[in-house]
Amino acid sequence: MGGRPARRRARDGHPPRIIHLGLGAFHRAHQAWYTDRAQDDGEWAIAAFTGRSPRVAEQLAGQDCLYSLVERSDEGDRVSLVTSIVEAHPGTEVSRLIELAALPTTSVITLTVTESGYRLDADGHLDPGDEVVATDSAQLIAEGVFGTVPKVQSTVARLVVGLAARSRSGAGPIAIVPCDNVPDNGRFLRTGVLEFAERVHPPLMPWILENVSFVSTSVDRITPRTTPDDLVLVRRLAGWDDRAPVVTEPFSDWVLSGEFPSGRPAWEQAGARFVDDIAPYEQRKLLLLNGAHTLLSVLGPDRGHDTVAAAIGDPELRGLVETFWDEAERCLPAERLDLRAYRAALLDRFSNSRIEHRLEQIAQEGEHKVRLRIVPVVLAARAAGTRAAAAELVLRSWLTRDDRWSLASLARLDPRLEAHPELLRSSW
Repeated sequence: MGGRPARRRARDGHPPRIIHLGLGAFHRAHQAWYTDRAQDDGEWAIAAFTGRSPRVAEQLAGQDCLYSLVERSDEGDRVSLVTSIVEAHPGTEVSRLIELAALPTTSVITLTVTESGYRLDADGHLDPGDEVVATDSAQLIAEGVFGTVPKVQSTVARLVVGLAARSRSGAGPIAIVPCDNVPDNGRFLRTGVLEFAERVHPPLMPWILENVSFVSTSVDRITPRTTPDDLVLVRRLAGWDDRAPVVTEPFSDWVLSGEFPSGRPAWEQAGARFVDDIAPYEQRKLLLLNGAHTLLSVLGPDRGHDTVAAAIGDPELRGLVETFWDEAERCLPAERLDLRAYRAALLDRFSNSRIEHRLEQIAQEGEHKVRLRIVPVVLAARAAGTRAAAAELVLRSWLTRDDRWSLASLARLDPRLEAHPELLRSSW
């Protein structure tokens, strides 16, 4: 096989203007890919930090942060080289995060840490029972946010120490852009960051309020785990031994709402959309795409299926998905969203048999996903005096696992469910 490809020259000499937290496959298939495709002459390079494991950072650092992206459809595979990431660090390298955040050239911080990775409650408030956040808080209260480089672990703590360094350096305003499946994720993260700052260093709060923009987003691109067979395929198609390729579907979507006070890449040239009101778009994606994924991950394995494509090919499950979508549409505005076309596109995407999107992967962090994707449909139907049979079936099936079958389990998902104990007794 040939040697590693050379980095695109336009990236050379440009300091990273974007910090990313949560270096994983989705970031590399989505934000990094959009940034690479933006026509910016390489100005907008990314310094990315992992979450829990340093593995991806180590893999990328060993190949100049270059990686192959495979767009996989039923018609075949298309491989491209992504060059927008120029630094890859373990999340524990907080000193480099602080250094970058303090630079005036740094303009954007993006995040993909998953719903539970924020360690916040459903409304974005700090969880008083979270031991990691409590430990980070105690350390920063004792040592100060400007003291010795902290070994903080939580997302909000890492953001706050970075923002503290930026405030002290006078580097100017910055945009923070969460890219996870949380409704109104900009407001959600803003709430948690402000609460944490108030807890550990209250004088920082006015600076954050004046200088930090929290941008809300809706993100969409199915990105399954890379397999050993994919490594062999990339070696054959791209001509080099890539230890960190990403496989994804051809479809991608990114909708953003908010201000970028220090500039941003021209992501719209790569297909991103900037809107004034993101709520309809994020709810459409969260309930129709993500909700259907959760339905299939809960009900599919019991029918012998292990991938989305196999499950949606089951007529009974496909019918339940269509019923769930009918129920979910009651929560969505009909205007602007073209729901008929969106649902048809989802069926095509789900049926892509060459994207091995495993139900086991989707089922991870199930409580968070059921709370955000299924419970709103159940509650909307109950508030209207009707039933959401498919959504309730998913909820009931999920509750029967791992001894969660109780009214307390319902209340933990959403306190409003406690008013509907009949959900535990319902049959379909």
